[in-house]
Amino acid sequence: MSTSGVDTGRRRFLTVATTVVGGVGAAATLVPFLSTFQPSAKARAAGAPVEVDVSKMEPGQRLTVEWRGKPVWIVRRTDEMLANLEALKGELRDPASEKKQQPEYAQNETRAIKPEYLVVVGICTHLGCSPTFRPEVAPADLGADWKGGFFCPCHGSRFDLAGRVYAGVPAPTNLVIPPYSYVSDSRVLIGVDQGAA
Repeated sequence: MSTSGVDTGRRRFLTVATTVVGGVGAAATLVPFLSTFQPSAKARAAGAPVEVDVSKMEPGQRLTVEWRGKPVWIVRRTDEMLANLEALKGELRDPASEKKQQPEYAQNETRAIKPEYLVVVGICTHLGCSPTFRPEVAPADLGADWKGGFFCPCHGSRFDLAGRVYAGVPAPTNLVIPPYSYVSDSRVLIGVDQGAA
């Protein structure tokens, strides 16, 4: 077959033009498709840090906020509550918070940046139930040795007022401490690590 009557310049132009139009069409199709992989505004808001004003909390009071779909408890501990933490060391599974489940600044007896305020995720580490806040000392249903803390009604796990798990209960680890920092003396930012603040 003879190619003497073929306009190679026109053929080259049509090939390039078709390739460019096809590339633009593919990009126009891919951009909306790839944008569906980005989290929605609602999802971004759900993972955003939560700022909490703790200035109006009374000693012994618990405040619940939601962060990333989980309840986070802030407890303003009294001097008596803090004093009772020392007495429980022998009854706890991980009294020094040595298992890496919390930020470094929470690896202490109070599991907090400021001992007065406990910031903890309110989900039992056994099967995900939400423990009840039981700050009273020695109630009839929990026994004379109860110094206040959190009791999980699902399977009987017990945690002290630092979120440390008692030995001999189903929960394997202490309650989780979320990343948090203080933006002022009375404002806590949950979701931003102290080191990143």
